[in-house]
Amino acid sequence: MSHRPSYSRRGGGFHSGVDCDTVTRLGRVSVLNIGWVLAGFALCAVAAPSNPASPPSSYRTIVDRYCVVCHDQKLKTAGLALDTLDLTKVPEHAETWERVVERLEARTMPPIGMPRPDSATYEELATWLEAQLDAAAQAHPHPGRPVLHRLNRAEYGNAIRDLLALDVDAASLLPPDDSAYGFDNISDVLGLSPALQEYYLRAALKIGSLAVGDPHASPRGETYRLRQDLSQDQHIEGMPLGTIGGTRVRQNFPLDGEYVFQARLYRTNLNIMRGLESPHQVEFTVDGQRIHAARIGGKEDLAGLFEKPTETGDAVDARLRVRVPVKAGPHVVTVAFVQEPEVAGPDRLQPYLRSSVDNFDWTGRPHLQTLTITGPFEATGPGETPSRQRIFVCHPRGPGEEAPCARRILRMLARRAYRQPVKAADEQRVMRFYEQGRRQGDFEAGIEAALERILASPKFVFRVERDPAGLAPGTVYRITGLELASRLSFFLWSSIPDDELLQVAAEGKLKNPAVLEREVRRMLADPRSHALVANFAGQWLHLRNVRNVLPNSDRFPDFDDNLRQSIERETELLFSSIIQEDHNVLDLLTADYTFLNERLARHYGIPDIYGSRFRRVRITEDARRGLFGQASILAVTSHAERTSPVVRGKWILEMILGLPVPPPPPDVPTLKENADGEKPRTMREQMAEHRANAVCASCHRIMDPIGFALENFDAVGAWRTHEAGEAIDASGVLADGTKVDGVVGLRNALVSRPAMFVGTMTEKLLTYALGRGLDHHDRPAVRAVLRDAAGTDYRFSSLVMGIVRSVPFQMRMTAERDARTGGS
Repeated sequence: MSHRPSYSRRGGGFHSGVDCDTVTRLGRVSVLNIGWVLAGFALCAVAAPSNPASPPSSYRTIVDRYCVVCHDQKLKTAGLALDTLDLTKVPEHAETWERVVERLEARTMPPIGMPRPDSATYEELATWLEAQLDAAAQAHPHPGRPVLHRLNRAEYGNAIRDLLALDVDAASLLPPDDSAYGFDNISDVLGLSPALQEYYLRAALKIGSLAVGDPHASPRGETYRLRQDLSQDQHIEGMPLGTIGGTRVRQNFPLDGEYVFQARLYRTNLNIMRGLESPHQVEFTVDGQRIHAARIGGKEDLAGLFEKPTETGDAVDARLRVRVPVKAGPHVVTVAFVQEPEVAGPDRLQPYLRSSVDNFDWTGRPHLQTLTITGPFEATGPGETPSRQRIFVCHPRGPGEEAPCARRILRMLARRAYRQPVKAADEQRVMRFYEQGRRQGDFEAGIEAALERILASPKFVFRVERDPAGLAPGTVYRITGLELASRLSFFLWSSIPDDELLQVAAEGKLKNPAVLEREVRRMLADPRSHALVANFAGQWLHLRNVRNVLPNSDRFPDFDDNLRQSIERETELLFSSIIQEDHNVLDLLTADYTFLNERLARHYGIPDIYGSRFRRVRITEDARRGLFGQASILAVTSHAERTSPVVRGKWILEMILGLPVPPPPPDVPTLKENADGEKPRTMREQMAEHRANAVCASCHRIMDPIGFALENFDAVGAWRTHEAGEAIDASGVLADGTKVDGVVGLRNALVSRPAMFVGTMTEKLLTYALGRGLDHHDRPAVRAVLRDAAGTDYRFSSLVMGIVRSVPFQMRMTAERDARTGGS
């Protein structure tokens, strides 16, 4: 069972609703191992000790009298026995006492219905235990030892971008990464199999050719596919003004030459091309300049559609093909339909917002389905691309200048790629590859071969931290400035350090707290810190799952890919504003503003928002404030057909409060859906059966009230007041006895104890920053970050600075040397 780090939380808490007999019984049968609810502290009514400096014997009396009922050597409820532990030696059993602190501060025990201590008693006992644990941690730090860390896909793509000024689609080059502790940058699961090694080698070859501009590159095609549920009857953000639908892609053209652009239109399930009743113009552009325009649809195409649908569709697609010269480098390519005056149709019914609901409907507007770009043909040279400008910092004027110029280029690239000064052996190794490539071609061929060697090097693919020579195993030491720079850049940018950070680190200046803080603030202000939104928030808040949201189209016919993209973008922009404006992180739950475009505003019922552009909007309805009112969160915590109070409650417990929820027993019956012919039942009525099951009730008693508080939002995050013909009942009683009635009451209950949420966010950030899971050794560091951040109003930068200054981030413990960390 995993346990969450404990933090200083004062005030009310969340408790289970079972009595001590039930706790004891459940401890004997291993049906529910719920550490945060059924750990079973029978800590009943006690008066707070009058002396805050009470000796350990006073706390021993409390533990013996009120905890050992369930947690002795005989019962060991939830695997916890406290009767034999010496309170004068708390640090010797730090892992156990950290579990105790966690439950005291979360107020998960004693259970509702039993006499309970007052807040002063909870606080004093928890504070005393924390003091013992924190003092021991300060005297004997235990920073842990991260294992060898391979760059994941996101880090690899960002590193290539920052090293070579080249954007690559890492998802097309490397397979998906495994995840642990909620993130895919955890070193424990970032291994390297022989098959994965082949992926990295092939990626190095492809990127080297693309970055240098290999004149012998063969033509190749890349196809971009649009989701079938993308509505294309409206302007799409980023597209040329005066167009509707279509797509926008950023394509790297490897050489100056000719390229073929082929667009294909959507066809129904009967292979009939859609949208040919009326004439339309399709426009192709590169960097905003039109390269092709074609007319489709109208009387002739419509007649052909009825006579020979397949041949007519093929003929229309043939008009959407063009071959034109394009300069090498990155270019923005768009294909869209030119907007024409609206013509009133014969429909009497209000149409759906989604323009592609019926897969058999051939009427309406045409929809782009794919765009394929193929080339180069008749290549004339590599051109002047951003990657070539980054690489070729010198150009030899004769054979005698080639080797010195090559050394200069490769030393610069290797320094950035390896994140450290280049040793003579590394330089010689890379130069051998240059010389081999030069013998087989020209100067640039040699540079390409050497660059591929750099990208294939373990020093680029892995983040290596070496123990200093002469230290005994188990010795705690401070990592070097260059290693700290690498930790910083992969934490805040998911990428390699830039030249400024490397220079400061090489000069030893990162040891200066003022310089360290200056660099952290500079990096947070840099656009590359968007990686915290895409990779940290995207995984912590499950925003990456939004792309997989597929609501039932019969129940939610208006839900389209435009809305899917919009709800994800809204939450990303909110999180980005917290970073860039350095807000109190509690604003994630309470913000009175959000970011909307017209499509999302219509979904929320907010008037007077027009156009595809996102803009900051003040929220006037309390229910929509913060994450709990955003459709991204509400949709990823729902099922395709309905809401899920269980999934929503579990998400809040784990992601917002940091309370792990165990998986359900394997024999839990599925929820009985409404049957045909019977009176529809509300979600609360359907869930009543699970709550009546003794095996299920203990979990549902905790999760359901939280989830029911969000029931006014449907499965796609739209507001509703009725379900199954009945008024929504969003009321409930939380596990600590707090009564809530809807999302506003729930949010107010949670933010009344801010350290719960801020502590959870700190734990998630620290896990992400270290690239490993946390254990009891890290909990004093988490508490220190939380205490310091409280003094600066929990600003985002204060959490980041606290983590960067922490022992786990700045220090490391020696171990037996591992040959796997060597090599180049």
